[in-house]
Amino acid sequence: MPPLTIIIFGASGDLTSRKLIPALFHLDMAGLLPDDANIVGVARRPFSNDAFRSSVEPMTREAMLSMGESWFPGAWNRFAKRLFYVAGDATTTEGLQHLTEFLQKREGTTGGQRLYYLSVSPDLYPQIAARFGEAGYEKEIGGFRRVVIEKPFGHNLETGRAVNKSLHACFREDQIYRIDHYLGKETVQNILIFRFANTMFEPLWNHQYIDHVQITAAEKVPVGKRGGYYNDSGVLRDMFQSHLLQVVTMVAMENPGRYTADRLRNEKIKVLEAMKISKVEDAFNNIAVGQYDGYRNEEGVPKDSKTPTYAAIRLEIDNGRWSNVPFYVRSGKSMRSRYSEVSIQFRCPPHMLIPMPPGETLECNHLSLILQPNEGIRLNFQTKVPEVDGTRLQARDLAFDYRDAFTERALPEAYERLLLDAIMGEATLFMRNDEIEQAWEIMDPLIAATEAANAPQPEVYAPGSDGPKCADALLAKEGRKWQKIR
Repeated sequence: MPPLTIIIFGASGDLTSRKLIPALFHLDMAGLLPDDANIVGVARRPFSNDAFRSSVEPMTREAMLSMGESWFPGAWNRFAKRLFYVAGDATTTEGLQHLTEFLQKREGTTGGQRLYYLSVSPDLYPQIAARFGEAGYEKEIGGFRRVVIEKPFGHNLETGRAVNKSLHACFREDQIYRIDHYLGKETVQNILIFRFANTMFEPLWNHQYIDHVQITAAEKVPVGKRGGYYNDSGVLRDMFQSHLLQVVTMVAMENPGRYTADRLRNEKIKVLEAMKISKVEDAFNNIAVGQYDGYRNEEGVPKDSKTPTYAAIRLEIDNGRWSNVPFYVRSGKSMRSRYSEVSIQFRCPPHMLIPMPPGETLECNHLSLILQPNEGIRLNFQTKVPEVDGTRLQARDLAFDYRDAFTERALPEAYERLLLDAIMGEATLFMRNDEIEQAWEIMDPLIAATEAANAPQPEVYAPGSDGPKCADALLAKEGRKWQKIR
C-alpha cells in the first residue's frame, strides 16, 4: 500500500491540539491507523518537529484524562514519531514549496495517499483550493487525494455556492469531505439504528401518531472570547444551518435501504427539499430569538448588537409522512445546562378508557433521544398508581443509559469516527454540496428577517435560564410547550 500522509493546515490552532491530534492518537492506540501513516502539521509559525510534538502533547493528555482514560507516555512517544511539521502559508504559491518537497521525499516517484485537513478560517478555502490546483495536489498519484473542511460552509446561499464552486475547481465532489462533528456523535448515528432496526417504532413514526417533534441543543457556556466571530454568525448560522438541520434529516428521512453514502444523503436531501421555506416578511411567525443578558459586554461584540444568541424555529416537512407535524428546533448560549436531545411527542389516545380526575390532564407519551451530556434513550408512558380507592395515572420512564450499558468502553469522540471514515473513504456522515445549499435556502429568509434594519432587538434572557419567553409563546400559540431542559 502507498504511504498515508495526513496533512493538517492550521496546525498551530486550537482545533488541532484540542481535537484532531487527540483523536488521531486514540485511533493509533486502537491500532486503526496504518503502520506507515504520518501526520504533518502546516502553519506559518516556524516550529521544528520536536517543538510541534511538545506543543500538542499537553492538550492530548488532557483530552485523554477528561474521557476517563489513562495516559500512557510510551504510547505517546511511539505516536509522536509519526508527527512532523512544515512551515508554510497555503494561501500563497510559494507557501507550499516546503510541503511539496517533504511529500516528494516521503512518497518518492510512486506517490502516496493524502488526506488534507483544512483547520483554518473558512474564508481561506477558495485561496487554498486555488493554490492546491496550481501545485497539483488533487492529482491521485499512487493513491487517493481527499480534503476535509470545517464549517461554516459559507455565510449564506450565495457564498455557500461560491465555496462549493471554488472547491470543485480543484477537487471532484467525491474528494471533498465536509465535516460536521454533530454527525460523528454516537447517539446521533443511533437515531437511524433506533428507527430502522426496531420494528416497534417505525410504524408509529408518522403524522398519525406523532403530534410534534422538538430538537434542543442548549449550551451552558457564554460566547466568551469568540465574540468577534460569533457576532458575525449568530446562533442561526452557527448551529441551525449545519448541526440541527442535519439532526432533523436523521429523524425525518425515509429508510435508505442500504447504509451507503449516496443512499443516505439522497434521503436527507429529500427531507430538506420538502421543508417549507418562509418568506422574509413572514419569518417571525416561525421564529423566536433572544440574546443573553451581558452578551453586548463580551469582547468584540458591538454595544448595539442584534445578533441572536438563542433561537427557536418552527419547521414543516411537506410530505406524506410528516404532513402537519411541526418540528420545533431551539438552541442557545449561556443557558441552564449543556443539554441536547430529540423529543418525539406522540398524540394522546383518541379515547380515554378511564376518566381523568378533575383538574388533571393526561401526559401523552414522549420519547427522548438524549445526545448530550448523558447519552441515552427515555420512553415516557402511563402507569396506574397502586391504590384501592379509585384509579389514578402517573407517568414513568423506561430508560437506557449508554454509560451504564457499556461500562467497559467510553463513547468514541466524534472526530475519531469522522477522521477514520475520511481515511477509509466512507462519506456517509459527511455533507454533500446539495445539502449545504438547500440548508442555506431554508435558513436565509429566517436569518434575513433577524438582520433587517427594522428587525426588533432579540429578547433579553437571563444567563442560566431556559431562554427567552418569546420561545415559549412560539409553541403556546399552538397549544404546546417545550420539554424541560434537564
